[in-house]
Amino acid sequence: MKADHMAFEVADMDKAIRFYSDVLGLPLLSRQVDEEHGEEFAFVGLEGCNIELLRHIGSEKGHVRTTSPTFSPHFAIGVSSLEEPIARLAKHGIKPVKGPLEIAGLVRWVYFADPDENIIEFVQWIRSS
Repeated sequence: MKADHMAFEVADMDKAIRFYSDVLGLPLLSRQVDEEHGEEFAFVGLEGCNIELLRHIGSEKGHVRTTSPTFSPHFAIGVSSLEEPIARLAKHGIKPVKGPLEIAGLVRWVYFADPDENIIEFVQWIRSS
């Protein structure tokens, strides 16, 4: 088995696509409306596990999600260095929700939120345990 995709519910598809494509730099793979099931969805590419953005047709724009203090659930993206995603997001005025955090000699990580308060973690493994 292998991971195929992770889905995030979004309120505004255009805004979500701008965040994932323009801010994070992930390629938009597809966008489609499924009237039969009352959904609009888009996929953005990420090596190893794509991200599906899902909007229920007729849902109110601007819904607010309450983020758990443990930031769970979240989607983690492995990076070789935290500095690049932190700088990329800062260029767009987006600050970390929490972090960077570190377990010395093992791992560093930082949490960000997308426009719908879905949590994205960037994780840099310093060494395998």
